[in-house]
Amino acid sequence: MSEVPKPTALVNTTPRLPRVEIEFCTKCRWLLRAGWMAQELLVTFSNTLGEVALVPGTDAVFRVVLDGELVWDRKEQGGFPELKELKQRVRDRVAPGMDLGHSDVKKTEGNTACETCDK
Repeated sequence: MSEVPKPTALVNTTPRLPRVEIEFCTKCRWLLRAGWMAQELLVTFSNTLGEVALVPGTDAVFRVVLDGELVWDRKEQGGFPELKELKQRVRDRVAPGMDLGHSDVKKTEGNTACETCDK
C-alpha cells in the first residue's frame, strides 16, 4: 500500500491589510449608521483596507478602531463622526498620500466654490 502524501502548508506571503472595527450600540439601534459608515469606508479604501467589521455593543457605544488603535469614540468626542472627518482619520493612518476628492476640500470664509470641480 502506498503512502498518502502529506499536504504542504500554504504560506500567505501577501501583507495583511488593515482591519477597521465599528462597534455600535444595538439598544440605540445604530446598526444602520454603522453599516453606512462601513460601506463608505469600503468604497473609499477598497484597495487599502482588508476588512471592516461591525461589532454589536451596548451602553450607547459607537467606536471606530483601526488595527487596535482608537480612531473615534462617540463618548470622548461628544458625538458621531462626520463621514468626511472619519475618512480623513482613516486615510491619515492607512494611505497618507491618498486624495479624498471632495472630502479634502477645505472651505474658507466667503468661499463656497468647490476647488475640485470649480462650481
